[in-house]
Amino acid sequence: MAEDAWNSRDPERVALAYTPDSVWRNRAEFVKGREEIAAFLRRKWARELEYRLIKEVWAHQGNRIAVRFAYEWRDDSGQWFRSYGNENWEFDEAGLMRRRIASINDLPIAESERKYHWPLGRRPDDHPSLSDLGL
Repeated sequence: MAEDAWNSRDPERVALAYTPDSVWRNRAEFVKGREEIAAFLRRKWARELEYRLIKEVWAHQGNRIAVRFAYEWRDDSGQWFRSYGNENWEFDEAGLMRRRIASINDLPIAESERKYHWPLGRRPDDHPSLSDLGL
């Protein structure tokens, strides 16, 4: 569900999965609360064009989950990137995420190296996972 929400590129929809006082570290940026989360995501998706994401659960215990992900996007000059990362999530009793810690690295790629070719939006059910793609 998290992957589907992020692939919608709808900041308000994504922000609803987080507690009103959720705390994020995304790379070197610190964000707190749904309003800041939505603003952060608006800036992100204005810069990261044609964004497509795949997530995989790495480990979980209790109210914490570790996720690995990779997403592809291009900038306004046409340069493509694959961004690789790991996230640590912590949930409250209602199932909303209260903490998100993300570490992400960007790799410039040629357009011919892209692996995510589905139409913008939700990843099709038959599209390979990160593991299937060797990522």
